[in-house]
Amino acid sequence: MSRALPKYNKRRIAVIGGAAAVALTGAVVVNSALAGETPKSSDTAKTLASPGTISCPDVASQLPAIPASAQAEVTRNLTLLDTQIAEANKRLVDTVGQGGANFVQNAILGPLKDKRVATVNRIATAIGRTAAKPTGLDALAPCALNAGGVDTGGATNTAAATPSAAATASQQAGGNAGDTGNAGAAGTISCPDVASQLPAIPATAQAEVTRNLTLLDTQIAEANKRLVDTVGQGGANFVQNAILGPLADKRKSTIDRIAISIGRTATKPAGLDSLAACTLDK
Repeated sequence: MSRALPKYNKRRIAVIGGAAAVALTGAVVVNSALAGETPKSSDTAKTLASPGTISCPDVASQLPAIPASAQAEVTRNLTLLDTQIAEANKRLVDTVGQGGANFVQNAILGPLKDKRVATVNRIATAIGRTAAKPTGLDALAPCALNAGGVDTGGATNTAAATPSAAATASQQAGGNAGDTGNAGAAGTISCPDVASQLPAIPATAQAEVTRNLTLLDTQIAEANKRLVDTVGQGGANFVQNAILGPLADKRKSTIDRIAISIGRTATKPAGLDSLAACTLDK
């Protein structure tokens, strides 16, 4: 029994020494990380995938003196401009790596410009009711991408940016190359008729209502043209994200203006927002 004891003690010493070595190794690894070792490749990829931020011209600084009667509406629309930029920046982050070479322009910057044009025009109209209507504000609508890393859907996505010869041939033959809504024949966009759903229009609102009904037709025509111009671009959700979605937003704003116009001298019609969404008829 006494002769076995030294062997047992040797084993204890070996185990304790091994544990100490493991602990020391762990400490070295931790210290290395704290000292700023080279990040893992996955961390590098995350850094490189930074989509940048969207920068837009400042509208508030370009406005003339704002009449008191227009101040609330102008302030509300200036706040909306900031909200639109924030939403576009969020979408920029949420869609990193999606789409092709023109994804950011077609699905984010283009729709953002359309929204800003409508909002800036409302500002000018509000001021113009009781003062000289400012002109040239449309020039402030386009925004740009300040790339902080790789441009979303840009050159990094070469597979989407440069389709294979087989995919191109399939598109030319009217096949579906991964986009259920925008490959081959473009189809047409169909929207609910707004004019037929309106109540009696007061004479004081007739001109404004007519103008906005004409604008609804123009928006549909522009969306159909874009549908044709972008055949074969983007992924499965391209038409919804880059054409139908922005069209619904524009129609909602226009329909709201119609309802507000009628509501100034009569009962404001309700439920017209349900007419904003459109569909693609293949």
